[in-house]
Amino acid sequence: MAKKRAQTKAKRPQITDGEIPVVGAREPCPCGSGRRYKACHGRAAAQAVTELVQRPFEGLPGECDWVALRELVPAATAELTLKGGLPEGVPSVTLATVLPMAWPALRRDDGSVLLGLQNDTASGDISRDLADTLQQALAAQPGTPVQGRRAPADGPRLQDLLDPEGTFEPVVHSGFEFWVPDAENATAEVTASLERANAAAIPTVKLTGVDSAYWCETPEKNHLRWVMPHPEEQLLDALARLHAAGTSGLGEGTRLVGSFRAHGLTVPVWDLPSGVGAEDVEKPAAEFAERLAAALATDAPLTPDERRARGGLTNRQVTLS
Repeated sequence: MAKKRAQTKAKRPQITDGEIPVVGAREPCPCGSGRRYKACHGRAAAQAVTELVQRPFEGLPGECDWVALRELVPAATAELTLKGGLPEGVPSVTLATVLPMAWPALRRDDGSVLLGLQNDTASGDISRDLADTLQQALAAQPGTPVQGRRAPADGPRLQDLLDPEGTFEPVVHSGFEFWVPDAENATAEVTASLERANAAAIPTVKLTGVDSAYWCETPEKNHLRWVMPHPEEQLLDALARLHAAGTSGLGEGTRLVGSFRAHGLTVPVWDLPSGVGAEDVEKPAAEFAERLAAALATDAPLTPDERRARGGLTNRQVTLS
């Protein structure tokens, strides 16, 4: 009887975790384990891209306005300043709330870049997804829209690409005409998308006297939605103090109705009578900001009335993201 030949195992390639490429979930893991990628190194990669970043815009200039443009404002743009300046052939980089056909980004014919903010993202870190889309747009051929994809878990974030000393000054538009510099030569597809977007846009105005407050008009009543940077618990205490004192409104017929959370920040909301325009709440909003600053500086325990007011505000709070 012949002897069995001794079996030798081939040496698996030695690959460090940082060198393992991303492959399809059902493909063999490149580490050589013999398991599918999703059951091996794909687990950590999946967790990295799905873990929710609570404040994705933290550290960026104008964090509150980033949140507003992501969640509140239909049509707006803001110029972005890149670290190290603009690449050759890119005259400008502009953030836009929405782009035609819901494109994540667009490299225009003149080389300028439009980056869409309100698109769905593939991971739990909006900042990383937007940074990946921005990098694709900077390298795209002029006249080319950029499609979304899953960003690498170790890819840069907006905080890595944008100048921390740059300004962030949103310009709110009444419609989406900024999509098409030459509307007469726009494709029928883009023109139809523009018409649909304009028809759905809620009239919105950014207040000039306070930061990150946006008036909007709806058929039944108007609203003021104000993105605030203060810690949530401290802000709710301050709002409760003002509410209990009867000083949380913005003038006759207005009412603080609650707040919502968005990307780690709190956004108080006021109902306004339908006849109250953005210019009508400029002065009341500035006066409210002074009252709020005083309330934020108070660390005394809440009174029973203030606790009841806080409970009412908390019960009406919702989370958008």
